Order: sequence, then structure tokens, then C-alpha cells
Amino acid sequence: MRRPAITPLAAAAVAAALATSCSSPGSTASGDGGAKEVEVALITSTSGPLASYGEQYLQGFEAGLDHATDGTGRIDGVEIKVSRYDDGGDPAKGVSLAKKSAGQGVRIIAGTAASGVATQIAPVAAQNKILYISGPAATDAVTGANKYTFRSGRQTFQDVATAQQILMKQEDGAEGGSGKGKKVVVLAQDNAFGQANVAAVESVLGTGGTTVDSVLAPPSATDLTPTATKVKAAKPDMVFVAWAGDTAQSMWTTLDQQGVLDAATVVTGLDSRASYPVFGKARDKVTLLAHYVPGAIDNPEAKAVEEYFGKKGWKTDLFTPDGFNAAQMVAQAVREAGADGDTDAMVEALEGHTFAGIKGENTVRASDHALLQPMFQAEFDGDAPKVVLTADAREVAPTEKKIG
Repeated sequence: MRRPAITPLAAAAVAAALATSCSSPGSTASGDGGAKEVEVALITSTSGPLASYGEQYLQGFEAGLDHATDGTGRIDGVEIKVSRYDDGGDPAKGVSLAKKSAGQGVRIIAGTAASGVATQIAPVAAQNKILYISGPAATDAVTGANKYTFRSGRQTFQDVATAQQILMKQEDGAEGGSGKGKKVVVLAQDNAFGQANVAAVESVLGTGGTTVDSVLAPPSATDLTPTATKVKAAKPDMVFVAWAGDTAQSMWTTLDQQGVLDAATVVTGLDSRASYPVFGKARDKVTLLAHYVPGAIDNPEAKAVEEYFGKKGWKTDLFTPDGFNAAQMVAQAVREAGADGDTDAMVEALEGHTFAGIKGENTVRASDHALLQPMFQAEFDGDAPKVVLTADAREVAPTEKKIG
């Protein structure tokens, strides 16, 4: 059982474990007094367009490690040492950092908010036979990538499947509720994340006579008026918006100004706290699917995070669960494999593993390493969102894949 409070000594231990390391110890290196340690390389964005997502992930990981180790930074006497690296959302940099970490004897890599980085680190994990636990990167391509690659967050399929659950419940009993003859336009950025969303919408919603088109904007675009104009000109019945990064506020403002929100049903994922103000005018026009709604779940894990964040002066956010889950998974891998860093033992420890997270129960599907988890529909209650529908993990489970 976790203690209700953290002693100063225990808190210091976790802080030390999470300090950025400048050395390059291997997974079986010995620390003071001969205690063994396992080093974890956290590779994610702390600069670039997804910097805020990376920070949320890192804070969640810190709280998760505190919770998993009862404030000690150790699992069965094995110290978990964490080194943080910034990939800047650049696949080449992410790969370089992953290879450098592997060369230093690191046996566990976790993180990255960028789908394009995650898909490039996964092969590095397989080549070097190290455990890789991807972070907020949502691309479906990470699931089933290889034996050594896992994920600590949701994937695009689960987002789209949640939208399908929402639409099914909204149209229940309505004539034409099957979606036959309807037109769906996916609005996204032209990158791995956006392309993955197009593919997922086509596979999930593009059935039964529904037509799916897409409008993809350059990730660096700041003037989004031409993009919004294209969406409206397509005359969709539904617009599925998949957008990430710092241009989200500009995107929503432009869609509202160009009348897109009034012309079609708009479905999108609830974004970070910083994006909440932009929904002010759109709250009654947008259907929100949610990976996580801060403060909405009342379980021991959520309480532990709120307690830890309260002491730090932080606020939980969209990708806090991804970091928290990653730390839980690292703890499980170390618990079963010890300090020897036996990657096969770590893989076996995670396959089929069920554990409690901030948003509820998570299960690592053994066959392809998808992370099965509940998803939500949300709506704003004043300035903050609240959960109005919970989709069971089985209802939104991704199509099973064969590990590549």
C-alpha cells in the first residue's frame, strides 16, 4: 500500500532518481553501497511544437515513479535512474538519442510526444533488443511494431472509435443513424499524426456508405484560412478534427470565423488545459472526445497524482496519464527483470499486464502491445470539462495486429 504522505527523505530519493544524468552507466551499474540500478532514458519533446505535451508527460512520469516506488525511487532494492533528453519533435534527433542511449548500455527507453519520432525509435529498439515504451505519440503504427515496443498512451484508433461511440449514441433511434450516405472530412496536419488519423477514420467510420475525405495542412502553417475554406467547400456532414501543437488556438478561431463550426457536426479530441479558452465560442458547436479529463476520475492513482502535483505546484493535463503509465510499466519491467536488464524478461512482464492508472484500468494486449483503456466524451461545465460518457476499453479496442 502507498503511504498517504511522502517523507522528505523519500521525496529527495525520487528527485535524485529523476535528475538528468551526465554519465553513462549501464543497467547493471552499481551505485553507493553496491546497490544496483537500472537507467531509463526519457526521450521526448521539451522544445518545438509539442513541448507542452512533453512537459506533461515528464511530470506524469515523475509522479508515477514516486507512486510505483512508494517515494523511494527503488523497486526491490534496484534504483531507477532517469536521464531526460529533448528530441525537439525531430525523428533524426530522436533516433540519434536512442542509439546513443543503447550504446551506453541503457536497457529501457521511454517517451516521445511525436508520432514521427516514435515510429523511428521503434526499429532502434528492435535492433538493439532494448525495451521501448512510447509516450503520447498516437500513431497506430507503434502498436505491433516489434517485440520490444510498447506504448503508455492511447492510439489514434481509440480516438476514432470513441467518436464512433459518441455518434452512435447521439443518433440512436434517429432515421439515417447508420451514417449511410454521409460525408466525413478529416482536418489534420500533414504529418505522421495527421495521416494516421485519416487512415483510422477511413477504417472505422468509412464503412456502410460513408465517404471519407481529408484536408491536410502543412504543420508549419500559421495562416489557416485557406485550410478552413477547403473544409467548408467540401460540404461535409461531419468534420473530424485531429490537431496537435501550438497552432490549435489559431485553427479553432479560423474554423469559427469561416463558419465551419456552423456548417457541419464537428468532432474533436479535448486538448490541453491551455486550449480550453479557445472553446469559449465553440462549446455548443463541438462534440468532444477525450483521452483524459483532468480531475474527473476518483481513484487511488488519481489522488496520488493530485497530491504529488499539489506539492510541486503543477496541474494535471492531457498527457499526465501517459507519463504516469510509463513509470508504472517501467516499475513492472524492473520488478520482474531486476537489475540484470534482461529485455526478454521485461517484455514478458509487460505482455498481458493489467494495472491501475489515473484514468482507470489499463491492459497491455499481449498479442500486439496495444494499451487497452477507457475513453471519454466530455463537455464544458463552466470553464472546465467534465465527463458525460465513458467508453469501455473493450468498446474502443484497436483492431488486433500481428507483431511485425
